[in-house]
Amino acid sequence: MATPGTPSIPMGEADEGARDTVPRPWRMRAGLSSFPAQIDAFLERAEFDRGPWLVVAFAAGIGLWFALPGAGYWLAAVSVALASATAAALAWRGQDGRGHVLAALVTLALALAIGIALVWTRSALVGAEPIEQPRFERIDGRILERAEQPAEDRVRLVLAARDPASGRALAYRINVPLTEDRPGLREGARVRLAARLMPPSPPIVPGAYNFARRAWFDGLSATGSLVGEIELVEPAAGSGLSLASIQRRLSAHVRGSLGGTPGAIAATLASGDRGAIPEADEEAMRDAGLTHLLSISGLHVSAIIAAVYVFALRLLALSPWLALRVRLPLVATGAAAAAGIGYTLLTGAEVPTVRSCIGALLVLIALAMGREPLSLRMVAVAAGAVLALWPEALVGPSFQMSFAAVIAIVALHNATAIRTFLAPREESWLRRAGRRTAVLFLTGLVIELALMPIVLFHFHRAGVYGAAANLLAIPLVTFLAMPLVALALVLDLVGAGGPVWWLVGQSLEALLGIAHFFADQPGSVKLAPRIPTGTVVLYAAGALWLALWHGRHRMWGLATIAVAVLLIALAPVPDILITRDGRDIGVANESERLLVLREGEGGYALDNLLELAGSMREPLLLEQWPGSRCSAEFCVLSLRRGGRDWAVLVARNRDLVEERALAAACAKADIVVAARFLPRSCRPRWLKADRRFLEREGGTAIYLASQRIDTVGQEQGAHGWWRAPNR
Repeated sequence: MATPGTPSIPMGEADEGARDTVPRPWRMRAGLSSFPAQIDAFLERAEFDRGPWLVVAFAAGIGLWFALPGAGYWLAAVSVALASATAAALAWRGQDGRGHVLAALVTLALALAIGIALVWTRSALVGAEPIEQPRFERIDGRILERAEQPAEDRVRLVLAARDPASGRALAYRINVPLTEDRPGLREGARVRLAARLMPPSPPIVPGAYNFARRAWFDGLSATGSLVGEIELVEPAAGSGLSLASIQRRLSAHVRGSLGGTPGAIAATLASGDRGAIPEADEEAMRDAGLTHLLSISGLHVSAIIAAVYVFALRLLALSPWLALRVRLPLVATGAAAAAGIGYTLLTGAEVPTVRSCIGALLVLIALAMGREPLSLRMVAVAAGAVLALWPEALVGPSFQMSFAAVIAIVALHNATAIRTFLAPREESWLRRAGRRTAVLFLTGLVIELALMPIVLFHFHRAGVYGAAANLLAIPLVTFLAMPLVALALVLDLVGAGGPVWWLVGQSLEALLGIAHFFADQPGSVKLAPRIPTGTVVLYAAGALWLALWHGRHRMWGLATIAVAVLLIALAPVPDILITRDGRDIGVANESERLLVLREGEGGYALDNLLELAGSMREPLLLEQWPGSRCSAEFCVLSLRRGGRDWAVLVARNRDLVEERALAAACAKADIVVAARFLPRSCRPRWLKADRRFLEREGGTAIYLASQRIDTVGQEQGAHGWWRAPNR
């Protein structure tokens, strides 16, 4: 029975327009369902090539392991990646219009998980626990490696020994003065010595070089210097014809044939030994953007392989019998490959050299098969091979700079405009040479632009005129210096290499002249304070998108690069830098001149403070700055930042101060910095950076305007190379 007054409810008499007013949740579901299809269509239109992006995901997994703080986070990242791949496979398997997005998501997620797992496993297998604290120790061990550094008046030995307390195997790197060196100190010899040992050093301040991380993967538990004499207990077994000994003999022979810095550079080109290059000349090469010529990499390996390939091909072609019966390019490829591998091993098989050798071998294989030799897939294979063997190389400047340069070169020369510009045509040799010179300069400029953010991130300084310097230096080294070095070594077999060594010296003197000319120009060096890791990752993501993607959508990478460059340009200079031992501090003032606590001529700590403060001016002592007041024990200075005055109290030494007076001084200060333990009664208004704080957190950077404190400890997490008390 109907209730009186019940309103009439329409049942179908409404027109079709009423349907649009009714919410329909399944429409959103349909939209969400079509989103993967749209991505799939986008990937198909873009000719998505999974090969290079798989290596990018693999490298991203390795980078995540370094960035995340501990095992729980690493396990969670692997779990999320595997869960994403599994969910995608279950949801979209067999569905039309999902093939590209399914393959991309599954393979990229698996590559990322494999990257995390690989570097985690390698860290667990090869990581060397550092010693807990500095100590003096008598060592009985065997020499694993020997590196000669005559420019530093020393020899570096890596020794395998046993910990006297626990008996576990350890590796120590010991600096031995040249006066204590002797011929028997080579790989395999057993020695006894006394040394002062230190744990491998973490970054001295945030953004500085992390030697502790490298030592962890190199298996070094301590570094130190020899005390007294070294005793040769047992000579090395064998004939002494190891690769390391051959490399040293070759380097010594070259330096003996050609003196000075040219001889040291020639030894570098022949054997990869950079230990004899004076610091001033190496710094000039760096500021001119020519450091890559001192690191055996793509240029050198490619020159050797190309020269051997052409020489072998022309030599074999002189025989009609061989030319008719043998595929000469295959034979020449084998000879060039053997030369490249031998040169790589002889020069120490560093990451840039291995990468270059792998890439050059792939080019040779492509040429022998009639395929395109210069492709980003080839670069991806080389990068994947290096990361599979040494995943820790990803966070080092060598890997990043070498692959960034190669990717820039390949991407530029694969561009349609460049291919059209370089295409063969009927023209004079002068116009052809002009076009190739223009492209060579453009290539150098693109490489400099690609590398500058990476160089500033790692070294905080970069050469500005590198493109122009390389335009002169690369042909000089490739087509003159290296062939002359090879010819001189061959002629030395019959004692006739003297005149050629003179020519080598002249060519390398010209190289040094180019380096010093460009390094000495006004504005030749760009300094930058610490750049956040996230900014460089953003830049790398944009650059990889620009280089690896296809079609118009690749231009999206330019927007990301522009944002990263803007962030780099706006990176703030820390107001106060404190080294991990508290003995060195740097204070940036309004005149862009760094204020320092201690007087000294250069040194590792001072160089780092100047670079991270972005200052090229001579530092000024705190006590000489008009805005400070100093006694024998403390300096008090006032800094105007962020619209307020900051009072900073800095201990000048470790002399004892009456506690009541110290507590009163601390109460008036916002920040107190000291290299010693301060009593609990010392309570500044904001920060007490005494020895207790610095041992726990490491080197510190303070940004007063934003009231931000960055420490080395914040960046290290629970990785094995970082040890701090009460962590």
